[in-house]
Amino acid sequence: MSVIEAVRPLHDKLIAIRRDIHAHPELAFAEHRTAALVAAHLEALGIETHRGIGGTGVVGVVRGGRGLRAIGLRADMDALPITERNEFAHRSTIAGCMHACGHDGHTTMLLGAAEALAARRDFDGTVYLIFQPAEEGEGGAREMIADGLFDRFPMEAVFGLHNWPGMEAGSFAVHTGPVMASADRFDIRILGVGAHGAMPHLGVDPVVAGAALVQAVQTLVSRNLDPIDAGVVSVTQFHAGEAYNVIPDRAELCGTVRAFAPAVRDRLEAGLQRVCEGIAASFGLQVEFEYRRGYPPTINTAAEAAACAEVAAALAGADCVATDARPSMGAEDFAYFLEHKPGAYVWLGNGPGTGGCMLHNPNYDFNDGILPVGVAYWTELVRRLLAPAR
Repeated sequence: MSVIEAVRPLHDKLIAIRRDIHAHPELAFAEHRTAALVAAHLEALGIETHRGIGGTGVVGVVRGGRGLRAIGLRADMDALPITERNEFAHRSTIAGCMHACGHDGHTTMLLGAAEALAARRDFDGTVYLIFQPAEEGEGGAREMIADGLFDRFPMEAVFGLHNWPGMEAGSFAVHTGPVMASADRFDIRILGVGAHGAMPHLGVDPVVAGAALVQAVQTLVSRNLDPIDAGVVSVTQFHAGEAYNVIPDRAELCGTVRAFAPAVRDRLEAGLQRVCEGIAASFGLQVEFEYRRGYPPTINTAAEAAACAEVAAALAGADCVATDARPSMGAEDFAYFLEHKPGAYVWLGNGPGTGGCMLHNPNYDFNDGILPVGVAYWTELVRRLLAPAR
């Protein structure tokens, strides 16, 4: 019997849990119902359970044998502020909130792994099951770390998993090195001198300066980065003026910066600062620049990525494990864990999805068919990394 088939008796139970979580989504740091559901499930299995870590985070502790080694497995619990368009029975019951990224499935797969691991305990060491709040832009991983996660639960490595629409259901992608990008934000305020639209010589036009700034920003990647490096600088907002015949006295621009390498991230921030200073000098006005760093890049360590790839290949077959997949310019706060510990973050194929839609789509739904695959992946990863000494 394959490992996946061995966990299939849990499938109906897991579907019910997943759909219950989907129907009751909760936003970042408000996952009270979800955290209570997770904790109650762990406690019913006889698993040592810790609540309220980093806000609404939960950690379960499963021990096997007498080994001193320990690893962490992480699932995220929060939903998104999106109005669901699906009409199936388990659609969101909370207006303006839905599980559009599959965190309901991630939580359920780790709960399934908790049940399988607690039942057999055929490993030598400790597994920390990390149910994390607030992945969607609020940095729940960072808050769990600040609340002593790695001090209270000392682990040598940490692992994450995310469903990936567009990949064949049950297939895997395992990256060595960057998986997801950093995600930073910037705000630029251009302070000029307003004037009548018919008399531009009497003012200092922040709209023209802003247009020049948008153009100049496009050179930061194309002409300042090594072509081998990857980066994105996107101006996504430009606000100025209220009337047809008035040159405003200010313009405001906002946007995002993405990079896979910390050095590239630093270079793009410095480049934006330089462009702002140059525009201010060129147009004779004031430019205020604010840069806010968000999630760092998610970078897998080589040894841990190799172990994940071996487990995935054993489950799905080598042909269903991509080790050369392109990383994503999306961001993921699992990156904070990987700044502190070795580990790897893998993608599990979710199939084409509802209507072929991707993540963060109001028609998205997690594919319940891959729940046993995720459970089997987690349990086999534990057995491989915490195998008893021979």
